[in-house]
Amino acid sequence: MRSRLPAIAAVLVTAAATLAASPSPATAAEGSPAVRPPLGWNSWNTFGCDINEAKIRAAADAMVSSGMKAAGYQYVVVDDCWQATTRDSAGNLRGDAVRFPSGMKALGDYIHGKGLKFGIYQAPREKTCAQYFNAIGGSTGALGHERQDATTFAAWGVDFLKYDWCSPWGTLDDQVTGFTTMRDALRATGRPIVYSINPNSAHSNTAPSYNWSAVADMWRTTEDITDRWTTGCTADCFMGVTEILDVQAPLYTWAGPQHWNDPDMLEVGVRGTFTPTENRAHFGMWAIMAAPLIAGNDITTMPADVRAVLTDPDVLAVNQDSAGRQARRVRDNGETEVWAKTLSDGSAAVALLNRSGTTATISATAADTGIATASAYHLFDVWTKSVRNTTGTISATVPPHGVVMYRVRTGSATATDTFSLRGAGSGRCLDVLGGAPVDNAQAVIWDCNGGVTQILTTDAGRLRIGGKCLDAEKSGTTDGTRVILWTCGTGANQQWTLQADGTVRGGQSGKCIDVNQAATANNTPLILWTCSAAANQRWTRL
Repeated sequence: MRSRLPAIAAVLVTAAATLAASPSPATAAEGSPAVRPPLGWNSWNTFGCDINEAKIRAAADAMVSSGMKAAGYQYVVVDDCWQATTRDSAGNLRGDAVRFPSGMKALGDYIHGKGLKFGIYQAPREKTCAQYFNAIGGSTGALGHERQDATTFAAWGVDFLKYDWCSPWGTLDDQVTGFTTMRDALRATGRPIVYSINPNSAHSNTAPSYNWSAVADMWRTTEDITDRWTTGCTADCFMGVTEILDVQAPLYTWAGPQHWNDPDMLEVGVRGTFTPTENRAHFGMWAIMAAPLIAGNDITTMPADVRAVLTDPDVLAVNQDSAGRQARRVRDNGETEVWAKTLSDGSAAVALLNRSGTTATISATAADTGIATASAYHLFDVWTKSVRNTTGTISATVPPHGVVMYRVRTGSATATDTFSLRGAGSGRCLDVLGGAPVDNAQAVIWDCNGGVTQILTTDAGRLRIGGKCLDAEKSGTTDGTRVILWTCGTGANQQWTLQADGTVRGGQSGKCIDVNQAATANNTPLILWTCSAAANQRWTRL
């Protein structure tokens, strides 16, 4: 976590790692409880040291109320700054009495009472990161207290330990010894505690060049992530999404059940920095890499579009597949890439990634995915939920900083009619405000880009976008009724007919989808209006 704390540039070590960099197959640390990539939330990316008991309890509440728990998220992890600056007279750790007045066991009990699991932070040297960088005082690292701290954590009901090196001191052998000491102490408690390590903090990066799978359940492979698509920086600095992908790509042989490469916590929804397209791409790439998915946003206030990304069941299924394979980068054309892996049921997942700032067409083949050879395949788009058939070519138009991800299976399937609608008057495409297919999202026009919320499919007279349906709000039939997205039902207010004159007529209202006041600007809302076949009511299928 060095990148989050003051005076970083002055204290970071810049020595180059001299370790062998060839990945070798991994074997899990004995007793690992991390059978699948852990799913959870961590306090650091949003709150840093500004944490307290109320915020952590609120996060646990939100994990339940938001649907994250139902989607599979389990761990609520309290990062650095939870501890008092000194140990008690017996040398035991204790929580900060002001910020955590009920104590850490009580906090763990609260989290467990929600049906969730409790995570906490510690460091193997004298100081935690916050103490090392003088964000808080004290010196309560685990050095010399490993077994005592492990026993304390077990007594508090801890289920996940993030263990952060945070010191320039030590060789690789010293790190292996230090991390193994805590691993053994945790296992000796008899409590199944997921063991997550970061050997890179305030230290030359050893994680990308040493296989930690025999030591820990998950290990940070990179510098700290930040909420940027790219930073251009690769050492002793914040890393963006693309820089982290480059570090992670060659390490695919190390990942598997009970031993996971960790490209750092998610920035999905953090500070609202990423667009919906970037949120989907970031989340989708972490998912296909079988990375732990540890959300870092404020889940107590997250908007519906962020929640929809974090809880998408088809993307999570790719991440949680029992085979536990990390995707390989099978094609690299500079700004466009293809990543793929096979899944436990014989299907494959493939991601077409556009790192650039302009729309791109990206192509691959079924053979690239590693799936069994067949005469036909069907592609299920995990974001749009559309299906199409192919004899082997996998291709899509991908928006800037976007990803199209398919689940590929052998054989043909019932294909969905997939298209975009471009307005005759505006030259822009039917889209959704905010770029996320969620209930009550306003239908609008936006520059045509092939993004997930510009892809429509027909289904029994309905027009679907990302699994939701175009809807006349509250079954309205009057001029000016908003056109929105809503959970698909059987009502006539979700029935639409694409007319020969290019208009789209509502089944219940008999009125047409209209660009409000014939405007042409991005985010102009779509409404129902008496059909006239004017240019602002005509649409062309793309």
